[in-house]
Amino acid sequence: MVDKVHLLPYFFGNITREESEVYLQQGGSGDGLYLLRQSRSFLGGYALSLSYGRQFYHYTIERELNDTYAIAGGKSHRTPIDVINYHSQESDGLICLLKKPFHRPRGTEPKVGPFEDLKEQLIRQYVEQTWNLKGSALDQAIISQRPQLEKLIATTAHEKMPWFHGKIDREDSELRLLNTSRVNGKFLIRQRENSGRNESYALCLLHNNQVMHYRIDKDRAGKLSIPDGKKFDTLWQLVEHYSYKPDGLLRVLTETCPRPSHHSERGATGGIISRLKSYSFPKPGQKKGSAENPYKITPNGKDDYSKQGNFLDSAMPMDTQVYESPYADPDELRSTKVNRSDLTLEDGELGSGNFGTVLRGVYQMKKTQKVVAVKILKNDDDNAAVKDEMLREANVMQQLDNPYIVRMIGICEAENLMLVMELAELGPLHKFLQKNKHITVKNLTELVHQVSMGMKYLEEHNFVHRDLAARNVLLVTQHYAKISDFGLSKALTEDENYYKAKGHGKWPLKWYAPECMNYLKFSSKSDVWSFGVLMWEAFSYGQKPYKGMKGNEVIQMIENGQRMSAPPDCPPEMYDLMKKCWTYKPDERPGFSVVEPRLRHYYYDISQ
Repeated sequence: MVDKVHLLPYFFGNITREESEVYLQQGGSGDGLYLLRQSRSFLGGYALSLSYGRQFYHYTIERELNDTYAIAGGKSHRTPIDVINYHSQESDGLICLLKKPFHRPRGTEPKVGPFEDLKEQLIRQYVEQTWNLKGSALDQAIISQRPQLEKLIATTAHEKMPWFHGKIDREDSELRLLNTSRVNGKFLIRQRENSGRNESYALCLLHNNQVMHYRIDKDRAGKLSIPDGKKFDTLWQLVEHYSYKPDGLLRVLTETCPRPSHHSERGATGGIISRLKSYSFPKPGQKKGSAENPYKITPNGKDDYSKQGNFLDSAMPMDTQVYESPYADPDELRSTKVNRSDLTLEDGELGSGNFGTVLRGVYQMKKTQKVVAVKILKNDDDNAAVKDEMLREANVMQQLDNPYIVRMIGICEAENLMLVMELAELGPLHKFLQKNKHITVKNLTELVHQVSMGMKYLEEHNFVHRDLAARNVLLVTQHYAKISDFGLSKALTEDENYYKAKGHGKWPLKWYAPECMNYLKFSSKSDVWSFGVLMWEAFSYGQKPYKGMKGNEVIQMIENGQRMSAPPDCPPEMYDLMKKCWTYKPDERPGFSVVEPRLRHYYYDISQ
């Protein structure tokens, strides 16, 4: 786990290999003495420095495309810590076994790289300006998509650096370096003209009043290097490396040649924000052929980017039309009523149930059109109770506004009573997973984390869902989940922390906590129990919980202290969280304020 790596006493952070050797020398001459440091070449990677025979050896621990870690050519492991543990038992290509970790001296913290100080500001600025988000929607976007945003920012952060001069020609770069103080090692980086689809850069270095030009190429894997030189994931890592050792250059980089102030906007392609915005994704409804559809599922269920190693090929939730509220635009006046003349229904059912059917529709708003889901009440007998139940659901949904909850747009009373809601085109989570069993654990974790964010919102706003299950989680895209179906939900008053039902109904017992079945008491803690079952459904790829068992058998099993076993290949951390959700006593069961951060940290760890 990445967070745990940073807590290791032998992890030194962003130090150079020379600094690591100085530390290891302090530890004596014993063979097998080692320390771990952050890779200065590969994003999310590490480096192992090892002492043997009075010499030092350095091994890169790369993060692989399938989210495992390995020393080049070696066995893959789930975490960097597993790599260390393995090589403490097996040399397997290393010069010797890892025998003794060298701990940081007292008072020494892991060294933080230069990008870390800039990262938070850039992420917030990027999300705010790219998607025009503010307030809680901005915060939710950053929390749910931080790993993707960090990679995006990291690979483009050079645009913010004073040494990056954008697309200027060779002669212009020489003028800039020679017209200011002529310090040996002064440098800038420019984007080369006519570099084609694969961007190519040039490092321009001042040496004895002459400007030397070194081409920086990007290979098919996106690695950057000076010909025959060391490879890097980012330009700022390349600059950092050559700032402390020449490694093939005539000299080290010493002083930045800053961009002229008039050039900072035009020449540097508008700065990082405009550069990042150029990574645009087609929106739902875009005409075929204008761009690759980022929401498509490949035949084997895998992301396109899982093959290419490029996370930019997968759209984020914020790229969809249903991330922000339909009424986020102040010019769109919120109304609980939808005029029938503004609503067009399309042929073909999206789903059906005891209530009636769900159709796809188009809702004409004041400034824009929204593709929507329309829940149509089937009430041939004009049953007032059925209508009241549907209106109760509408009343609950209209009070909720969160990116990870299906929003209610309005009620249309026409030939039938219709609830107009946001559309989640890929349908229920369990059915999607049954058909796409190659979805990665990282993708599963991403989706259940989003559900936990929506449930945390409900918990904070004193709402009890009472029917949380994979069938009631709808997918907008493969990477974007929303909680739906609030037919059983209850809004609690400020003085209440649970709802007591008047009697048993047609309840989904396999998702219910013991206190629901025994005492008819429902709370956010009982929703947490249901969330544990939902997690089990997700990590079992849509299998039915307690398969083959009847309701009374499930109740007896739980009362006996037994719980469902872990789904095959389920990460132990996730099964441990499920069991925490299935704590018998609600007072000892964690709330979503605890569950969500645990899921978040695990998701960040496996996404680094």
